[in-house]
Amino acid sequence: MAERVRRTRLAEVRWAHGFSQERLAEAIGMEVSAVRRWERGEQCPRPGQRRALCTVLGLTPAELEALLETDEPEPSPPERDDALDALELSRLAQASDVGGGVLDELDERFDELATRYQTVPPEALLAEVRRHCAYVGELWDKRATLAERRRLHALGGWLSLLAATLHVDLRSPGPARSRLRTARLLARHAGHAELEAWTFETEAWRALTTGDHRRAADLSRAALHRAPRGSSVEIQATAQEGRARARMGERRAAYEAIDRVRNLAAGMQLTARREHHYQYDPAKASSYEATTLAWVGDPAAEAPAREVIGGAPPADATAWPRRIVTAHIDLALALLTQDRLDEACEAARTALTSGRVLPANHWRVTEILTAVESRTLPEARDLREAYETQTLRP
Repeated sequence: MAERVRRTRLAEVRWAHGFSQERLAEAIGMEVSAVRRWERGEQCPRPGQRRALCTVLGLTPAELEALLETDEPEPSPPERDDALDALELSRLAQASDVGGGVLDELDERFDELATRYQTVPPEALLAEVRRHCAYVGELWDKRATLAERRRLHALGGWLSLLAATLHVDLRSPGPARSRLRTARLLARHAGHAELEAWTFETEAWRALTTGDHRRAADLSRAALHRAPRGSSVEIQATAQEGRARARMGERRAAYEAIDRVRNLAAGMQLTARREHHYQYDPAKASSYEATTLAWVGDPAAEAPAREVIGGAPPADATAWPRRIVTAHIDLALALLTQDRLDEACEAARTALTSGRVLPANHWRVTEILTAVESRTLPEARDLREAYETQTLRP
């Protein structure tokens, strides 16, 4: 039987604008049952209803069309989440429809998801994030205090941001834009400056992966403008701007960004979750330094790249954190600048055969492959074979 498509992101945009299903139905002059059928994927709104939805939710027709047609299939039944089921039972046992205990547990679940970002395949993690987004969306339609509502906004924003990040990794631009838009709306409703800054930083990374380096730099500056002083996103956005400047050939600005990242990271406290994607750890500075130096063509990138690689990675390359894979790519670029071509090929091949190179980073390996093939190296054939094996697999 075909999987039913649940329009989770349509529901997220609805509650990002402060509408319950009942209030949205009232605003567009429809029965609430119609809204529920739309969100369950059982029906599509008619042309007049679509115009009303666009007006009320501030969407363009194209944006609404994306929400209606590009949601991923709803997970099939063995994918039930026992922990979420238990959380729902806990919620029902409380006097409040939502309750602080449920929100505390959901915050913890988000931190776990963000920590697993480095090691879990993006497709698998995205399925979990979507289930949590859907559950938070269901809570939005429950009675809640103003404080609980604000926490729901923030939590939904963080989950939408993580989903957007995964869509960027998977080169899914439409869903990535939609998730980022939702995350930004929720951040503003919650008055959460750090979360809003992260949405700009993530959009900057998306621009960087598509070759829009100027826009990446501008978005990084927008993130810095909103980032609280001393926050993780302040460091991340600084590093992101440095990488964008490096891609544009602005060497001085790139080196200045490296220095700022070092200074900011030096004052950071170690976090309990060192792999948390949205909690900057001082050790991450070496990874960003390696990429930035590699992109300005500085052979000095070799040292920080090897430092990251030497950070006791698991023996099984398929379990490497993503930064280890990225460091191999940075190392390959650094070795190319020194004409150590056979070593560069081996570093790039190691990254590819790990099976951990994300679709969003295929272009980085392509740059290395193009460089070694232009010099007709014998090692280029093995690298080409590894590249095609990994990028063409289903």
